[in-house]
Amino acid sequence: MTAPLDLDLEVEAGDWQQDEIEAIEAAIVAALDGALADGALWDDDGVPTDGTEDEGDGASLLSVAPVIEIGVRLSDDASVRILNRDYRDKDNPTNVLSFAALESADDADAFMMAPDMPLMLGDIVIARETCAREAVEQDKSLKNHLVHLAVHGTLHLVGYDHMVDDEAEEMEELERQILAGLGIDDPYEPIEDAPV
Repeated sequence: MTAPLDLDLEVEAGDWQQDEIEAIEAAIVAALDGALADGALWDDDGVPTDGTEDEGDGASLLSVAPVIEIGVRLSDDASVRILNRDYRDKDNPTNVLSFAALESADDADAFMMAPDMPLMLGDIVIARETCAREAVEQDKSLKNHLVHLAVHGTLHLVGYDHMVDDEAEEMEELERQILAGLGIDDPYEPIEDAPV
């Protein structure tokens, strides 16, 4: 079980529905629980995920923090396009952006030096219009697609990535497990009758 979650969720722009917001909140909690079970931020020996030594007891930061903080902005293509341009040099909207606060073992060590402080994992921004287009293109419900992207964005905040094949496979498998627990089919399953 992860530490209590302080979720700062703001609807910035777009036609967000209450059931979508609630599903995103549940997805973030499920992603944190899945990441904890997978050993995110610490491995079983209490060693930070980058292999440096630490005197921890093997507990994940996700379980020992007094509170976990995540910021979520539910937005639109125009706002996300600006963020994507400014932070990733890609002048187009995207479905989800994650801005991780813990980017190294040093960041984790700094947190462990002040264990009474909340653990700020970072921020997630989701563009509803792009997500709606993708859901139609991929023949998925919008709510299920939003849940998948909330899980995906949360896993980025706790150190998962997909820049190389091995990391992508690990992240995708964890996403599948988390989504299955939420009753959502494999998002990476090829679309029937779609060209491969």
